[in-house]
Amino acid sequence: MMKIATAALVLGLAAVPFAASAQAPATATPVTQVQTTSDLAAVCDPGWSGISRLEAIAYCQGYLTSFGQHHALLYPRGGPGRPLFCLPDPSPTIAQSGVAFAAWARENPRHGSEPALDGMLRWAQATYPCTPAASRRAR
Repeated sequence: MMKIATAALVLGLAAVPFAASAQAPATATPVTQVQTTSDLAAVCDPGWSGISRLEAIAYCQGYLTSFGQHHALLYPRGGPGRPLFCLPDPSPTIAQSGVAFAAWARENPRHGSEPALDGMLRWAQATYPCTPAASRRAR
């Protein structure tokens, strides 16, 4: 299971060249990398249309999925470590999460230049904090 999730994470990160650019106009060009929280937020809620928009949203959803799977591997249910964030039951959809992350990033521009993963973790912790009861359920 760990090998599959690690492979999914590596494949997700390798797909970076195929996503749409965060600063791209309606005729977007492929992005070569998403480094910052602001870059990822722009990809998760792109302001352009067409195929480029679909590629951007797919990239965002892949990024979120890899992030969530990696967290689940590090902090498995019933494991010894306390999770960094605790999703509600039922969990939001990947699409809802991408839009929510982009909105959070717009509301928290001071984190815009941080690495994308750092911003995503800040968002997840702020949005889905672990209460003592949720932390016990996640363990």
